[in-house]
Amino acid sequence: MSTAFFASYLIGLRDGLEAALVVTILLTVVSRSQRRDALGPLWTGVGLAVVAAAGLGAILTWVATSLLSGVRLEWFEAITSLIAVGLVTWMIFWMRRSARTIKADLTGRLADALRMGPAAIAALAFIAVIREGVEMVLLVFASAQAVAQTAAPLVGVISGVASAVLLGWLMYAAVAKVNLGRLFTWTAVLLILVAAGIAKYAVHGFQTAGALPGGTNIAYDMSTTVEPTSWYGTLLAATVNLTPSATVLEVAVWVTYAAGVLVVFFLPARRSTVVAAPSAGDRPEPA
Repeated sequence: MSTAFFASYLIGLRDGLEAALVVTILLTVVSRSQRRDALGPLWTGVGLAVVAAAGLGAILTWVATSLLSGVRLEWFEAITSLIAVGLVTWMIFWMRRSARTIKADLTGRLADALRMGPAAIAALAFIAVIREGVEMVLLVFASAQAVAQTAAPLVGVISGVASAVLLGWLMYAAVAKVNLGRLFTWTAVLLILVAAGIAKYAVHGFQTAGALPGGTNIAYDMSTTVEPTSWYGTLLAATVNLTPSATVLEVAVWVTYAAGVLVVFFLPARRSTVVAAPSAGDRPEPA
């Protein structure tokens, strides 16, 4: 389990930390506005976002379990994998592009919501957190399809979120100093590799369902030398979906996506600084 849950842990840590930073910004604005009455609606919105994300995960798991096997299951897993790849790609570049202005944007929107009332505050908090939750659920669900059906993905994402909450609290309380720019950069790189593996799995699903050609055109076959159930086989499958065998199209998609996105991500002209966590003087007073 310690190897199979790595990808899910990374996803939970990355998305959980982004959500924690967003919530911290909102709490700071509420405290500075001396609107303690807004804390209830704010936490209600956050809670509803968590419940909605968990509900989405339960629905995806139920559908996959109901389909059991066959072409319909391959289609379902392939489509959800493509959605996950698209969402994580968009979120990585959105975070990099919006990092400079995310604090100002959230502050302005919350100021408007405070004037509109509790429902608007709850809605803002819900929207700010739900996008991280949906991304997390889709990524964990998609990456879990590449490994044996165990509790490892669930344990991994819960551990990642718990680590993110702890890290966010330590930074918020000025107990720990973390270079968020570097942290988000390297977790983004690892997530790009995870997404490349999910894209490869989507191609495998479409080929198995007969929607894409080349299902028998094998690029490599290490099934006689790499044991899928070994620790290293499980680790490679759970992180970058490196399976004992793969088709030419699967490998081409993996390499094209990983190389292309990494090159664009590291273009100097497009890089931006990740928003810093609030300093000790910025943190809100206890409720």
